[in-house]
Amino acid sequence: MTIEEAQKVVDNWINTTGVRYFNELTNTAILMEEVGEVARIMSRKYGEQSFKESDKKVDLGDEMADVLFVLICLANQTGINLTEAFHKNLAKKNIRDAERHQQNKKLR
Repeated sequence: MTIEEAQKVVDNWINTTGVRYFNELTNTAILMEEVGEVARIMSRKYGEQSFKESDKKVDLGDEMADVLFVLICLANQTGINLTEAFHKNLAKKNIRDAERHQQNKKLR
């Protein structure tokens, strides 16, 4: 599925099953909640924190998909074509970081 297709799928789901988009501020808050859930899993799986018994069955991929879904909602609501935005972002990184990371001794 392309990013453009994902934006259309999410829009269709929102307008049928979801009834309508939550407003942009609500979706921003939801996005922060979802990112927090990813951070919680990461800190327990890869960091020093331990899982509580109730957290052991969490699915990192599912939580990342929640983040993506809400981010796509916000893009749709604000008229952002994520494919175009991503291409522009990569172009910016290619110029800005052309040699930066290769010269970073911390990455070796």
